[in-house]
Amino acid sequence: MDSELFIRRHDPIDQISPDIYGHFAEHLGRCIYGGVWVGDDGQVETNDGIREDTVSLLRELDMPVLRWPGGCFADDYHWEDGVGAREDRPQRRNLHWAQGREEVFEESNDFGTDEFVRLCESLGTEPYFAANVGTGSPDEATNWVEYCNYDGDTELANRRRENDQTGNGEDGYDVRFWGVGNENWGCGGRFSPEEYAKEFRRYANYLRTYDRTMSNTDLELIAVGHINDDWNRRFLDQLEQGIDWVDGSPHNLMDHLAVHRYYKAGGETEFTEEQYYKLFARARKVAADVDDAIEALDVFAPHADIGVIVDEWGVWHPEAVSDNGLEQENTVRDAVSAAGVLDDLNARADVVTMANIAQTVNVLQCLVQTNESEAWTTPTYHVFDLYKKHMGGTALRTVVDTDVLEIEDEEFDVPMVSASASESDGNVFATVSNRDLNESRTVRVDTDMDELSTVEAEVLFEDLEADEFSSPDNADDFAADTLEVEEIEDGICVVELPPNTVASITLSE
Repeated sequence: MDSELFIRRHDPIDQISPDIYGHFAEHLGRCIYGGVWVGDDGQVETNDGIREDTVSLLRELDMPVLRWPGGCFADDYHWEDGVGAREDRPQRRNLHWAQGREEVFEESNDFGTDEFVRLCESLGTEPYFAANVGTGSPDEATNWVEYCNYDGDTELANRRRENDQTGNGEDGYDVRFWGVGNENWGCGGRFSPEEYAKEFRRYANYLRTYDRTMSNTDLELIAVGHINDDWNRRFLDQLEQGIDWVDGSPHNLMDHLAVHRYYKAGGETEFTEEQYYKLFARARKVAADVDDAIEALDVFAPHADIGVIVDEWGVWHPEAVSDNGLEQENTVRDAVSAAGVLDDLNARADVVTMANIAQTVNVLQCLVQTNESEAWTTPTYHVFDLYKKHMGGTALRTVVDTDVLEIEDEEFDVPMVSASASESDGNVFATVSNRDLNESRTVRVDTDMDELSTVEAEVLFEDLEADEFSSPDNADDFAADTLEVEEIEDGICVVELPPNTVASITLSE
């Protein structure tokens, strides 16, 4: 079957923020305790408690940003419990999640602010903190920013210097991204949009004042949004009820509006052909959520420079429940669906400022899984590895001419081929997925180039079934293979994509 991809080099969209390829790690199940942090148990090599095998794998992805500590956990987390000498840190509740090897609803606070910053430094990634709105206060949030960033002579700044584990904390950690709460319409306090607007305005007022008077880091504040568009509109409308002041309109208190989207269809490894395709249809809701958020911002904050963040997204299968720490097998089908989401986000590079797949290690659509002695990559890891050339490139308008599957009672149909393209350093980089479960697809790629040559071409999941998932014994089977590219005149090339595969092609003139 034939499909055609048109890449419009003359119609650039915007620079693709590297942060679209961000990640999320919560104190939930075995994400932090067991997956990232094991302390001094001696079963795996660590850097003062942080697993070296996990870090080594994640470092290869050039992770741009990592969100922490939640998630629902964030709105019952008090950051001062997690700093200072570990032996003096209090054991607290984890109200939402059992975690660690013991699977208890408790938080040891062994992994706190300074450990997280050290993890980010070892990964070469930027930290993104979610502040506590549900059970916290503006004072607690502002103190956390001061602890992390202030370079002066206050008690909190000096405490950071004493606790610093990176060797670079003398002048501050320069944490730029601060979420004002998490899902405060739900686990973060069940606020109405009007109630949350008042809380956000209160928190953001003090954070912005700190930023203006004491900060060398330009803070970027993230407000909680919702996939219910009416919620966003009511929030934005109420937010504007505050008066203009030093920072202008209350909408200027916010740099980003965040939404979350999870999706599923069938089980993790057991699904019908119809459920296979339904997953792709439901993954398209991520792009629709972005579009809805932008529409609300255009109506209620037309003069504000506010981006959209999708700081939790991914597949959440029925098998991932609280009792097992939200763990699930991550299959080829899941990875191909993630490729489609990334294509949709690339196509919205002018409005999407960050995205964070959930979650980094062991939980939900993770990129790395671990046991007591090993860490290995999932199929979704390889999609992120394949797509990382898009980071920082200029997104190019693409048009895909392909068969489209309509599914009864689904909001969205499923194009059999998904794609996105970007340009950097004179090269065009295209990613293309064949979502057909059974048939190969010949994809003709029209690049707008006068001539072209193939720099590199790779394909994922060739000869693998949609329900296959990785383990310590077979993880290498999911890595990329070389893809053959037939170069034709007038800037056109042709590739043959096996069923259920993801490919990348780097082309130069």
